Amino acid sequence: MNRILIAEDEARIASFLEKGLRSNGFVTTTVGDGESAYQYARSGSFDLIVLDIGLPIKDGFSVLHDLRAAKVMIPVVILTARDTSQDTIAGLEGGADDYVRKPFVFDELLARIRLRLRADRAPESTLLTTGDLALDLRTRRVLVDGRAIELTAREFALAEVFLRHPDQVLSREQLLSQVWGFDFDPGSNVVDVYVRYLRRKLGEHRIETVRGMGYRLRPHVPAVN
Repeated sequence: MNRILIAEDEARIASFLEKGLRSNGFVTTTVGDGESAYQYARSGSFDLIVLDIGLPIKDGFSVLHDLRAAKVMIPVVILTARDTSQDTIAGLEGGADDYVRKPFVFDELLARIRLRLRADRAPESTLLTTGDLALDLRTRRVLVDGRAIELTAREFALAEVFLRHPDQVLSREQLLSQVWGFDFDPGSNVVDVYVRYLRRKLGEHRIETVRGMGYRLRPHVPAVN
């Protein structure tokens, strides 16, 4: 399932994009300023960013420049009301993969997003592993030290996020966005509840609490005597 970051400060357009992309099977996260767009895009949690140019705090060109300077090669589709050829050239030469002008036809934007995802994503392995933990995306099987473990659909989705980012601290907000799509109140404790479920099934010490920051999957869990 592809994860799309929407960087758009106009609430009406952001909502339209969210609904359209989610109805087509994408998981979306929306931010309304350039600094947040940069921080989220460089997290490695997204497959593509739809980037408005006229963002507050840091404009889209600056976000794009900083991402490419940091060697973050996430596909970027610029979506903007600026319609001069100079802006188009600046965006593409700055590292954007595509450039769509507002007002836009959603189906055309969707086709461009799908094209960029096909072109830029390498074939993905169906098996995620770290240490003695393995998760098969095709069969939905989870193995701990060779032993099969049953997970619910939501537990499996949470485990998948952790295995995609081993040893990386993931905030509750990131986990809510990727697993629940912000269907729940960000102030909810649903993440903590499901982390407890995973600990019971995968091992109490496998997922570490990083106080004030979030959770981290430990790639190597010391043996318990």
